[in-house]
Amino acid sequence: MNSIPDIYRILPEVILTITGVLVMLIDASLAPLTSRRTLGWFATIGTGVAYLASVWQLSLPMGTGYSGTVETSPFTVFFHVLICGIVIVTLLLSLDALPEDSHHQGEYYALMVFGAVGMCLLTAATELLVVFIGLEISSISTYILAGYRKQTGKGPEAAIKYFLLGSFATAFLLYGIAMVFGATGTTSIYDIARQAATAQNQLLVEGALAMMLVGILFKVSAAPFHVWTPDVYEGAPSPVVALMSTGPKAAAFAFLLRLLYEMFPHLRHLWSPVLWVVAVLSMTIGNLAALRQQNVKRMLAYSAIAHAGYLLAAFAGFGSTGIAAATFYTAAYAAMNVGIFALVTIAGGYNDERPLIADYKGLIYRSPLLGSLIIFFLISLIGIPFTGGFFGKFYSFTAAVGGGAVILAVIGLLNSGLAAAYYLRLAFAVAQRPDEEDRAVRTPIAPIGLGIITALALATIATLALGIVPGGALHAAETGAHTLQPSPAPASVPAEVTVIQTTP
Repeated sequence: MNSIPDIYRILPEVILTITGVLVMLIDASLAPLTSRRTLGWFATIGTGVAYLASVWQLSLPMGTGYSGTVETSPFTVFFHVLICGIVIVTLLLSLDALPEDSHHQGEYYALMVFGAVGMCLLTAATELLVVFIGLEISSISTYILAGYRKQTGKGPEAAIKYFLLGSFATAFLLYGIAMVFGATGTTSIYDIARQAATAQNQLLVEGALAMMLVGILFKVSAAPFHVWTPDVYEGAPSPVVALMSTGPKAAAFAFLLRLLYEMFPHLRHLWSPVLWVVAVLSMTIGNLAALRQQNVKRMLAYSAIAHAGYLLAAFAGFGSTGIAAATFYTAAYAAMNVGIFALVTIAGGYNDERPLIADYKGLIYRSPLLGSLIIFFLISLIGIPFTGGFFGKFYSFTAAVGGGAVILAVIGLLNSGLAAAYYLRLAFAVAQRPDEEDRAVRTPIAPIGLGIITALALATIATLALGIVPGGALHAAETGAHTLQPSPAPASVPAEVTVIQTTP
C-alpha cells in the first residue's frame, strides 16, 4: 500500500498556488502608486521553490495520488522542471520589461504563476477531468495575459481571438472525453488504456481520439489549427509570448504523448498517418508563411507552427524512442524560443516600437551582446550543430526514420533548409553595418536590468548545454519515456531506482 501522503504528488502545484495567492494578497495591500517590482521577485522565488520541489519528487516512489487522478514519475518530473524553468525565466524577463507605470502588475505576476499551476497539473494528470481542469487553468491565465496591453488595439484583439478559438478547441476536447467515457465507462487514463481496445463500440473510441486530437493540436498551434497564432503573438506583450509559445505547448505535448502512447496505442494505425500529415502541413505552411513576413513577431509565430511540425515528426517513432525524441525537442525548443523572445522584448521594445526586421538593422553595432545573442538563437532555431536546436531536430528525425517515416524526415530536412532563409534574413539585418541615416533614426537600446540579464543567461546556457552536452537531458527524457506505460509502476519502487533499471 502506498504510504506517501497524496499532497506530495502535487507539491509543486501547491507551492505555485500559495505563491500566486500571496502575490494577489500583497498586491491588494499595497498603496496604488507603490512599485510592484518586488512582487515579481517574490513570484520568481516561489516558482524556484516549486522547481526544487519538482526535482525532489524524483526521490518519491512512483505512483498515483488522490484516488489515481495524479501521478509522480520521471516523465511528470521532467515536464514539471521544464515548465517551472520556463516560468522563472519569463518572470525574470518581465521584471525589467514591464514599465513602472503599467497597470495591474501584481495580477500579471499572479496570472503567470497560476498558469504554471495548470500546466503542471496537466502533465501530472491521469484522470481526464483533471486534464480538463489543468488545461482550463492554463488557458484562462494566458487568455488574460494575451490582452494585458489593453491600451493598444492589438492587445484586446489578440485576447478575444485566442479566447474564442481556444474555447472551441476546448469544447472538442471535452466532447472527446465524453465520448470515451461513453465507450469505456471511465475517465481514468489507465482504465481507458486497458478497456479501449476491447470496447464494443470502437467507432465511439475512434471519434473520441479525433475530438481530443483537435483540441490538443490547437493548443500546440499545429496546422490546420494554427490561424490564431500570428495575431496573438503580435498583439500580446513579448514576455507573455515567451511563456505562451513554450509553457502551455510543453504541457499540451506531454498530454498528447500520454493520449497516444498510453491511452490509444492500439489505434496507432489511425493516429500515426494523421500526425504525419499534420506535421508536413505545419512545417510547410509555417515556413512558407514566415518567408513573407516583415514583422519579427509574426515571423516567429509562423516559425513556431513549423517547429510544432518538426516535433510531431518524432511521433512517427515507436514506443520510448518517439516519446524521448519528442520530450527532448520540447525542452530544446523552449530554451531557444524563450531566449529569442527575451531579445525581441529588448530590441523591439515592450510596446513593439521597432517591430520590423528592418528596425533590427545594425543592432550588433549598437549592442554587440544583444546582436550576437540574436544571431546565436537564430542559428539554434535553424538547427546548426552545437546548439539545442540541432540535437532536437536530429533526435526527432531519427525517431521518424526508425519508425519507417523516411519521407517525413526528408520533408523535415527540406523545410529546415527553407526556414534558414528567413532566419538568416533577420540575422543579416542584425549584422549589417548601418549607414549614417540609419544611425540618426534608430532609437538607442534601453539599459538592461538584472532580471533580463539573468533570463538571457539561463536561456543561453540551456541552449548551449542541450547542444554540446545533451546527454543529461536525453537520459532524463529516455527515463521518462520508459515510465510512460499503460499502468503505473509499483508504489514501492523509488523513481531513481527505476532510472537505473529501465535506461539502456
